[in-house]
Amino acid sequence: MKALQDVIVLDLTRVLAGPYASMMLADFGAEIIKIEPPGVGDDSRAFGPFIGEESAYFMSLNRNKRSMTLNLKSPAARALFREMVKKADIVVENYRPGTMEKFELGYSSLKEINPRIIYAACSGFGQTGPYRNKPAYDVIVQAMGGIMSITGPEGGPPVRVGASIGDIIAGLFTVIGIEMALYHREKSGHGQMIDVGMLDCQLAVLENAIARYMVTGTAPGPMGSRHPSIAPFEAFTAKDGSLIVGAGNDKLFEKLCKVIGQPGLAQDSRFATNAIRTQNVRQLKDLLDAAFVHKTVDEWLQVMEDAGIPCGPINTMDRVVNNPQIVARDMLVGTEHPVAGMVKMAGIPIKLSDTPGAVEQPAPLLGQHTEEILQEFLGLSVQEINKLRENKVI
Repeated sequence: MKALQDVIVLDLTRVLAGPYASMMLADFGAEIIKIEPPGVGDDSRAFGPFIGEESAYFMSLNRNKRSMTLNLKSPAARALFREMVKKADIVVENYRPGTMEKFELGYSSLKEINPRIIYAACSGFGQTGPYRNKPAYDVIVQAMGGIMSITGPEGGPPVRVGASIGDIIAGLFTVIGIEMALYHREKSGHGQMIDVGMLDCQLAVLENAIARYMVTGTAPGPMGSRHPSIAPFEAFTAKDGSLIVGAGNDKLFEKLCKVIGQPGLAQDSRFATNAIRTQNVRQLKDLLDAAFVHKTVDEWLQVMEDAGIPCGPINTMDRVVNNPQIVARDMLVGTEHPVAGMVKMAGIPIKLSDTPGAVEQPAPLLGQHTEEILQEFLGLSVQEINKLRENKVI
């Protein structure tokens, strides 16, 4: 048994935020029926990099799912969808607000069919507010949500975070909402609607930046790799590259001063406490860089790990995927795709002791499971399914 065994999800999402959410549900046993437009499918099927003609981007986000095609512009397709909702637990969609209502498939309509249905809508700006109808991509909400204004080198221009955290964080919050709604349904017997806006999610993870502005009235800017309230807590330059050191309290700072051969720094009035070190962080960095440059990254990592000082290398992707900790935790997994062959991707970060997740199936081909889903859910015959295909319903 997996944690979400027998939970049926009708997945109308595409690209990243929604598919990331439904993938997490799939990894823990939910049956994900990915519903895609005939002929083209999820937009991300056209995103590189490619293995042959198959998108590695799409495959990394849609494992453990089944795919069927359904043309929701067709009244017959919408009728089929409504019949499927009767047997489903969850509907997930990331259309612009109002789109599903135009199809008469919004939450208010679907809950009349199935009062237990949980309806999760993940959009750029949420279902309410003056921006509800604006289109959004990851970079848009990173910009509007403020995270770009605090990312990048000090004094430099705004920089987008390298991963699509605008989408990914929204996907994570969508999953949290779904799981809370499932728990509530167990007690009440009723579903509900989940409204997640990507911009809201960006604000929710700004933590220190919002606190600093509210207290000081000054908008923070980019600081490179350093922390605004802890020092030393950033990248330093060794003989052959950079490493990260986080001496997050006075005792750790004292240890750090000893291992770099400058124990007196811990008693220096400029660096005696974390608050004072943060005020004099530029002077501190210059002194520490001057010490770190005498050994290699690996040499410093060994010295500091022996002393119990938090530290780490700044790994490139080739080092990340071969890291022994990553390997030991099964955080790089592979699936055998029927067209692309072996596809490697990130594993499952949540380790449950009794109902662990698993990556068991590759991402589906477009419409790969249309017939079996229609037969299984609605009891349609092959002839009926062929008729639907002829009429461009599926």
